[in-house]
Amino acid sequence: MDTKAVFAAVYSVCEENVAFFSGGAKGTQGDAARRLVDAMNLIQEHARSLEPVISGFAAVYHHFDFDPHIPANGYRSLVKVVRCCLLHIIHKGRYITVNRRSIFFRVAHNAGEMEAYCNALCQLRALLYLARRMLHDNSHGNLFFQDESGLSESFVREYASMHKGCFYGRCLGFQFTPAIRPCLQTIAIGLVAFGENYKRHQSGIGVAASSFFTSGKYAIDPELRGAEFERITQNLDVHFWKAFWNITETEVLSSLASMTSTQVKVNRALSVPPVPFDLPLAANHRASVTIAPPSAHIGSAPVQMRLLSYDLREGQDSETLLSLSRSEGGAISLSLGLKTKRLPSSPYLLIHFHGGGFVAQTSKSHEPYLKSWSQELGVPILSVDYSLAPEAPFPRALEECFYAYCWALRNHHLLGWTGEKVCLVGDSAGGNLCVTTSMRAAAYGVRMPDGIVAAYPAILLTAYASPSRLLTLMDPLLPLSVLSRCLSAYAGNEPQTEKQVEKVSTLSIVRRDTALLLRDFRQGASNWIHSLLDSNRTSASPSTAAEEPPEATDPVRKSISEASISSPHADPPVPSEPSEFPTRKLSVKSQTCQDLGSHNNYTSSSAPLRTPEDVNFYLSKDVDPSMSSDLSSVAIPPPAGEEGSEMEHPREFPVGFEPLRSEQLAEMRVQSSPVVKDPFCSPLLAPDDMLKGLPPVHIVACALDPMLDDSVMFAKRLRNIDQPVTLCVVDDLPHGFLSLSQEFARFSPRRTHLQSRASTASWNGPIGECRPLLGKPIRSSSTPLREPSKQLGKQLKLLMERT
Repeated sequence: MDTKAVFAAVYSVCEENVAFFSGGAKGTQGDAARRLVDAMNLIQEHARSLEPVISGFAAVYHHFDFDPHIPANGYRSLVKVVRCCLLHIIHKGRYITVNRRSIFFRVAHNAGEMEAYCNALCQLRALLYLARRMLHDNSHGNLFFQDESGLSESFVREYASMHKGCFYGRCLGFQFTPAIRPCLQTIAIGLVAFGENYKRHQSGIGVAASSFFTSGKYAIDPELRGAEFERITQNLDVHFWKAFWNITETEVLSSLASMTSTQVKVNRALSVPPVPFDLPLAANHRASVTIAPPSAHIGSAPVQMRLLSYDLREGQDSETLLSLSRSEGGAISLSLGLKTKRLPSSPYLLIHFHGGGFVAQTSKSHEPYLKSWSQELGVPILSVDYSLAPEAPFPRALEECFYAYCWALRNHHLLGWTGEKVCLVGDSAGGNLCVTTSMRAAAYGVRMPDGIVAAYPAILLTAYASPSRLLTLMDPLLPLSVLSRCLSAYAGNEPQTEKQVEKVSTLSIVRRDTALLLRDFRQGASNWIHSLLDSNRTSASPSTAAEEPPEATDPVRKSISEASISSPHADPPVPSEPSEFPTRKLSVKSQTCQDLGSHNNYTSSSAPLRTPEDVNFYLSKDVDPSMSSDLSSVAIPPPAGEEGSEMEHPREFPVGFEPLRSEQLAEMRVQSSPVVKDPFCSPLLAPDDMLKGLPPVHIVACALDPMLDDSVMFAKRLRNIDQPVTLCVVDDLPHGFLSLSQEFARFSPRRTHLQSRASTASWNGPIGECRPLLGKPIRSSSTPLREPSKQLGKQLKLLMERT
């Protein structure tokens, strides 16, 4: 069904039902009928405004694709979401048309359904206005607005005030495949019930029990669920999300997952002591480089890993490896049994970095699909349990992943691996760590991995706006407020300790305020007496106050000042001393340069690395006349008063239209931190000479993922510097589908497929050429994506096979 047919069907079904329900019924049924008529009239109004915009986007969004065989970018995703919303409206409208005369027809329920989709359509209309702004500013095939002020700041400001509850109630997950909607509804109900009981109980069992008993009302009332979901996502800090995402780490759930997943012979948790060791250089095996243990932020500590292997292989039951094992309780992690056959070492090894927004989860949450991969690929898998933010922000996770990679190279005989081929694989935050670990390996001059597989990776951690990131307004798994908190925690901008929410009464509040008031009076009186006794104090006080460290100030006042500085409407802070940034935040680069500088055989890498400000990930600055003419019909300029005007917040939307506003403003704290612009933090900002040393990269992205544009732009950058790269785009699945892979066994093969095509660059890496991926997309009925983790495992197998 093309665009014109979709809109024609919307007009037809709305007009027919409006004519039927405008008969003037009285009573409760009459009120519900009037609500239904008003909703359908408003849907037609939104549709008339959206129709030319959708047609305009459909004519230009191909300019932003990776290549003609992989039609995917944020503009396409927005149009797809709008079309999906319209199709749901058509489906619901036709249901009303067929059943409206039945005695079992509930007018109020169906009016609520149409109102929910009408609200969603209104908010999508607002997002398309912002997307048209991006078309105006990014007119050369680029998807990111490379500035954290202006348009990016406008998007954050609009997100904080726009209503989002409609996407979490009746319309939850409407843009995804129907098979996943029950799973998303279960997650949403569990989230709001968990949030209601969060901090009311000290034990996890108490929270789980209370959440179970209070979840019923959210299952019955979708509007209540949507409002509570919006409140939680906007106001609770990163520690809440760490606690919620780590529910799968509990002993009960992890035991259930272990029983239902593939059984493996080896499942050993390892604790590697932080001991420095030497590795030979890739360019000169006679020379070596010292790999220092991780030390950032929390000091020296053992690096946690997990070894998984479907078959018992040589070295995996050695005394040396068993001495590194840590006890987890429960079942024995190494299943030898009687007369277990010991296979020879595998020529391949997968090193896995888990996702979780840099703040949550461990390898246990990802065990089900890792065990399946170990069986299907016949290789051991080493998953790294890196330290998490905000307690251990950047670069701690990168240091531990790099140390684990080097340790695996040096101790391959303990892992059931011959040391021949090694591939890095990770999802979300783990995909970022796969790329940055390879970049650091190149900087150290050690052996590079033979390939990288990154699933929906977070490649750019800045607050730059892009069309796919507009989807954070409606994404139930990755809202912008949650995403910003995770990235702030990784950058070191979130408090390491959880905010204490005390159960206060009115009397305790009065006591606290009285104590603060008396303290201020006492401090003011003391200062007044000292000023009388010391005539020089008045002149010296300004300098003294300026030199006073911020730690000595009142914590309440400090929090207020920090809130004002971190406001999305305030100018980003500028460091007063440029030397502080490389000393603390860029410790990865400085340490790398210092280590490499001590070895004369690799002096080329001891030169200072380029700062992020010297890097521009724009792919082209030349204006394509044909492309500019196409975009001019859709793109809209900035609103009046934004450039050269004194207006603080100009109007973002045209006169006569205003999106729905939320009753609770989001507590957005998107800061312009220099840390997130570090190439080892945001690989998309890395200079070309750092990316040219990467091994072949295979990226798996989701068409409806807010991080889609990260993958598309990174693939474009690698292709432009002739780096081997492939990009696969999965339809109709959300961010994090690997962790939800057990829920997808019932997928229809006609609804979800894997689009894949290698770039023009050949695969020259030792893992072999990916000739099976070249040519036409994998869209035949013989390769349905019934279970995404298994399909990705097949892709891994293709990447690892020799020609």
